[in-house]
Amino acid sequence: MNNNENTSLLRKELSLNKSPFFSGIKAGIPIAIGYIPIAIAFGLLAKSNNIPNHISIAMSLIVFAGASQFIAVNLLSLITGYPEIIMTTFIINLRHFLMTASLSQKLRDDLSKKSLLLLSFGVTDETFAMASLHKGKLEGNFMLGLNLIAYLAWTGGTAVGVFLGAGLPAIIQSSMGIALYVMFIGLLIPSVKKSNPLLIVAFIALGISSILYYFPIFEGFSAGWTIIITTIIASIIGAILFPEDGDNDE
Repeated sequence: MNNNENTSLLRKELSLNKSPFFSGIKAGIPIAIGYIPIAIAFGLLAKSNNIPNHISIAMSLIVFAGASQFIAVNLLSLITGYPEIIMTTFIINLRHFLMTASLSQKLRDDLSKKSLLLLSFGVTDETFAMASLHKGKLEGNFMLGLNLIAYLAWTGGTAVGVFLGAGLPAIIQSSMGIALYVMFIGLLIPSVKKSNPLLIVAFIALGISSILYYFPIFEGFSAGWTIIITTIIASIIGAILFPEDGDNDE
């Protein structure tokens, strides 16, 4: 290989490194690494609850919302009605309206509506945080690379979990039900350690959920409606008690 060929390869490599798409993929690698074990846990959980393989994988392909998918599997195992599952998913993902609206202000103005629609589908809590920390205007291809690697990690991890689950003993498959609670505890603890208002709202939600579960007058409520009612009431109380940004007492 002569000097000209070496120079050409070096220029090509430098060009790829500067590409917004590959920069987005590079930025998303830590997110993808974090998604894979959770996605495998989701696939195992879905398998242990006798959700058909194609349904589990389709959920990751179409919904692409980890917390909502865990809850949906849990509600399906409790034979909850589809309207309640859809309503619960909608409420949990309401925050995406705010996240995508915020990101739209950072994206270049020349992106088409179709491009914005595609990019908005891939926005998650983690990709939103990563994109928000990006200095200057966001390239559409940067967001595409960032979202794509996160999406592939989540859907690929789900497939691995689904097919891995088929070879595990039944007792291990059934134990995956705890994965839902472990995931939410893992999400909740770091946040409440930094914010007293979040801790208070979490206890308010716990109290409301306990009242709906233990008081005989509410025994007709299904698990799905209990989640919906608890989420709405706790959110309203939290908004009233902490009207600014939730950190006003720190």
